[in-house]
Amino acid sequence: MDTQITINGHLKPWTEGMTVQDALNLMNYTFRMLVVKINGELVPRKDYASATIPAGADVMVIHLISGG
Repeated sequence: MDTQITINGHLKPWTEGMTVQDALNLMNYTFRMLVVKINGELVPRKDYASATIPAGADVMVIHLISGG
């Protein structure tokens, strides 16, 4: 059985060393204003390229929208 993670409720393949930026690329998320949580823990934007996602993790990506 392949190891997976959940991104916004969707099962996706996981690879050793997978970063938050890798997950965003996998999902084609290119929005500028994103909030990312791994297993409920907030990941600072500056850490997206280095923060690794553990196997079986629940990743939540929230797109912030501003306007008036």
